[in-house]
This record gives sequence, C-alpha cells and structure tokens, in this order.
Amino acid sequence: MEQERTLQETTSKVMVALDVDSREKALALADQLQGSGCWLKVGMELYNATGASIIKELKEKGFSIFLDLKLHDIPNTVERAVRVLAGYGADMLTIHCSGGYDMMARAVQATHEVKEQGNSEKRMKIIGITVLTSLDEGRLHVELGVNRTLQNQVVALAELGQRAGIDGVVASAQESQVLREHLGPDFLVITPGIRPRGSETHDQARTLTPIEALEAGSSYLVVGRPITQAPSPRQALERLWD
Repeated sequence: MEQERTLQETTSKVMVALDVDSREKALALADQLQGSGCWLKVGMELYNATGASIIKELKEKGFSIFLDLKLHDIPNTVERAVRVLAGYGADMLTIHCSGGYDMMARAVQATHEVKEQGNSEKRMKIIGITVLTSLDEGRLHVELGVNRTLQNQVVALAELGQRAGIDGVVASAQESQVLREHLGPDFLVITPGIRPRGSETHDQARTLTPIEALEAGSSYLVVGRPITQAPSPRQALERLWD
C-alpha cells in the first residue's frame, strides 16, 4: 500500500501531453491513464481539433487539466479570452510572459473575478511561458535578438510574471534550480522536455530525465511521446522513474 501511494504521489507531478488531433484519440489515451493520478495537458492541436468540450470530458474522468494555449496578445484581448477559458474548468492556463506586465496582471485578475462570480469552482492558475524549450542560447541571440543569456532571460521573465501575480512558469529543468533561488519554494515551475533515460529528445533542445528534473526543483513534469506513443501508456507512465 505504501509503495502504491508513493507511486501515485509521484505520478501526480506528471502532466501527460495529449498532443493528438482528435477527440477519439484523446479519450482513448485518457481511458488508459484514468485513476493513475496524473494530469493531462491539452495543447493547441487538440483544443483546435475539439474545442472546449474536451476539457469537460476529461474532467469528468477525474483528471486535472493543464490548458497549454500560450496566449499572447494585447492585454484586453488576453483578459477577455481568460475570462472565457476560466469558465471551462481547466486548472491551469499558459500565457506568454513576453506579453508584458499588464497583460499578465489583467489575466490573473480575470481568474479571480471569474471565481468570485461563481463561474468556476476554483480559481484557474495562470502559468507563464518564459523561453520555449526548443530554443537554445544561439537561437535566442541570433534569431530573436535577445542580448541576455538564456538563463538570465528565463529568470527576468519569471520575475516579471511573479510581480504581475502569476502562479508559476514553464521553464526547462536546467533553469529550475536558479528559479527556485530567485522566486522561492511556492512559485510553480512546470517543466516540458522531460525524457526518460535513453529516449530520443525529438524537437526539445534542453531536456532532463524525470528524476533529475524533480531534484532540480520542478513542480510538475510534462511528458508526451514517451508515454502516449508507448505500447502501454499506463505502463510507460509508471516506469518513468526506472
């Protein structure tokens, strides 16, 4: 019993990315993972294929939902979008920190108001995107013209987000430790690019294993293909720590 509880507690830190293009594929994966304690990530591909109805269907199966839509627009547009999305029942929503302080602050305020108005059972957390894990130092400088080091850019955007009231950020596990030092223990750090030992990195430039990421200070780990493309997704989830 103790071993089962420990496994579920660890699995509750995993967000399985449902990066599929249909409701049927998403629900089939959800059925295999139901009861494991993991979260599910709904990204742009699945959301655009199914609309908001998929959130309710996955919530009804007992999952917490990380809605990864990476909103980035003028403050008024993002605020209005957040008000709509907060009513669907997702537990977390991503927006880009590079949208600026006002955009982030107004998004956070919208979640509080939706909760206070009774349109959501609990407040949807706002999670900021710092630097995409597909970017490395060279691309950050050459393609985007950012003069800071990659790590300093991640920290600067996260600190701006914290001042605006967001609940956490998405960042590579390689930046988790320094984020903990700057932002404290309660600020969430959600880490994509997680690859079990020996698996391919695909399009992720900055990756760590699950154990390495948790030890570095990550709060939640986003794992996609190593689980969703495995012959047995449930078994792959449970073997992340091998």
